[in-house]
Amino acid sequence: MAVTRFCTRTYRQDLRIFPSPAAKIGLAVLFLFLLALPHFGGKYIIFVACLCGVSVISALGLNVLTGYTGLISMGHAAFMGIGAYTAAILSAKAGFPFIVALPLAGVMAAMTGAVVGIPTLRLKGMYLVVTTLAFQFITEHVIYHWESLTQSDKGIKLATPYLLGVNIGGYGKIYYVILLFAVLAAIFTKNLAMSRTGRAFVAVRDRDIAAEIIGINLTKYKILAFVISSFMAGLAGALHAYLVGLIGPEYFVFNQSILYIAMIIVGGMGTVLGSIVGAVFMVLLPEVINAISGPIASAYPFFSPRIGAVSVTVYGLIIIFFLLFEPDGLFGIWVRLKRYWKPWPFTY
Repeated sequence: MAVTRFCTRTYRQDLRIFPSPAAKIGLAVLFLFLLALPHFGGKYIIFVACLCGVSVISALGLNVLTGYTGLISMGHAAFMGIGAYTAAILSAKAGFPFIVALPLAGVMAAMTGAVVGIPTLRLKGMYLVVTTLAFQFITEHVIYHWESLTQSDKGIKLATPYLLGVNIGGYGKIYYVILLFAVLAAIFTKNLAMSRTGRAFVAVRDRDIAAEIIGINLTKYKILAFVISSFMAGLAGALHAYLVGLIGPEYFVFNQSILYIAMIIVGGMGTVLGSIVGAVFMVLLPEVINAISGPIASAYPFFSPRIGAVSVTVYGLIIIFFLLFEPDGLFGIWVRLKRYWKPWPFTY
């Protein structure tokens, strides 16, 4: 009898966003900590926290496409770049305010995603990977060579963002804006997963032919998955542009697309918590590597030029480890830990 209170007994209980009072308390404590972070964290810590927030939004978007719908995209960074450059051009050249430029950046990325999603009606698997990879390289080429619009390597300096008349420039202020959008993205993605649309996405992922037989419109839901994913990526890219203030092509190269794939693999594909944890983990990993390798490089100077190669190697080894030994990612580890401790001390 003591164990049944941890189990969901009805469909309504299974649909709850917060499965238990402990989850509500834990999220409340975490949210209070995040609200207080700018008051006791240094400037660099706040900047890294902002990067985590941007990555969470973008990873959640990729999770909708790849984790829920099963469509692999190697061009996620390109959608972020489209959002970032849309916001930068509207801000610096057209004088649009932050509150207008931000949603328009997401819309522009979503419109592009709808076009890129058209090949998914005929392609899947490695063919889709190659198609999105081509889109990534085409976007990089346009950003580098359309100098009259993107300023190429010079980049575009954004105007100071204002929200409802309040200056939100600087890490400490825009942090709260990024936090707000990250929370909204998590809530939206969680509700989407439990909605009719989310169930249709999963059906397309698991058995697309069977899904079509039972009446699911493959055209509609594949395109919709691309639109939602690219919209969230565009928002994340725009927020990143306002965060750094000067946007350049180096932020949205192919390596970044690989990084976002790694985030959802390490965190756990098809889960909201996994996308969040994976994004934070992969953003903080280079900081940990730098903290460890810094003293080593000081003691052994010959090691200093190889730090970058070490970071790439660690990334690769982590992805291989999770693919081979923990395909459910960090989320799977967390679920097993909960299942072990919930019936304690009667575990066996």
